[in-house]
Amino acid sequence: MINIQHLLDVAEAYRIANGIEEKTVSNRVFADAKKLTALRCGADITISRFNDALRWFSANWPDNTEWPVAVARPTLERAA
Repeated sequence: MINIQHLLDVAEAYRIANGIEEKTVSNRVFADAKKLTALRCGADITISRFNDALRWFSANWPDNTEWPVAVARPTLERAA
């Protein structure tokens, strides 16, 4: 089962790969610099926001960076 920790793991891998602060990642994904910190502290988000975040990471994943193995990577839908 996928959970908030999986999202945090993806965010952390993205943060490290790009050499940026967590608040920058949070702002890019959620337009809220404090959201990842809130999630780390026990806050919750809706399923649709969770899925949107994972899709954002998948679409913006850095080249030459391995996606966290424990997290299923969303496939991107191609425009028709």
